[in-house]
Parts: sequence; C-alpha cells; structure tokens
Amino acid sequence: MYKLNYSRQRQAIKDYLASTEEHPTADAVYLSVKQEFPNISLGTVYRNLNLLTDLGEAIKVSLGGGRDRFDGNLAPHNHFHCVACDQVLDLYLDMAHIHQINEIAADSFDGVIESSSTLFHGTCNHCT
Repeated sequence: MYKLNYSRQRQAIKDYLASTEEHPTADAVYLSVKQEFPNISLGTVYRNLNLLTDLGEAIKVSLGGGRDRFDGNLAPHNHFHCVACDQVLDLYLDMAHIHQINEIAADSFDGVIESSSTLFHGTCNHCT
C-alpha cells in the first residue's frame, strides 16, 4: 500500500479550507497559503487541491468552465451558486429528503448509489 508523505504545504492548504466558510478558488487558496510559504507555486496548490479531493479530504464544487471552488466542510451538504455575484454557499437540506432522492435515483439506475451532491443556481438574497 502506498504511503503518502506528509507535506506542510498540503497541510496548510487543508487547514485554510477548514478555517473558512467561503468556497475559495485555487487562486484564492494560493494567495492565502503564499503568506506562510512564499515560494509555493500555483501548480503546487492545484496539485494538492486535486489530491485532497481525491483523498476525500476536500470537496470540489465545479461551476463549469474550469471555475472550480473548494470546500473543507466534509459534512453532508449541498451548494448554492449565485449567478449574479458568483458566491457559493453551503445549503443544508433535510437529509430524509436527500435519502428519498437517492432512492428514486437508485430505482432507475442499475448500480449502487452511495451519495449525491446537488448544486443549485440562482440569485442570493444580497443580489435580489
């Protein structure tokens, strides 16, 4: 089994994601982590963000067109994207309803659905 070496830079990225309710872009993560690690490259941030999402230690919220946001909140939840200000917000729905949606999807799918994630688009209360 492959053992992943510890990286202070990766840990700083993970800590930053865990410390914010924002859903930062890779550029925003880079600017924050660069304060502690001035020599870090944007490529290193991208690689570590993708590694963290692959490991299940971060969530990637894809808005399309390569405009990904990242979330350190691993609790089950969905997201809302404001099309006016481009903000991404956490959306906590009644998990019983999510379970029902997963069951409905499973009824029309030949496989096993383990989880789901929904991205809602609209206008936030600040932009309406």
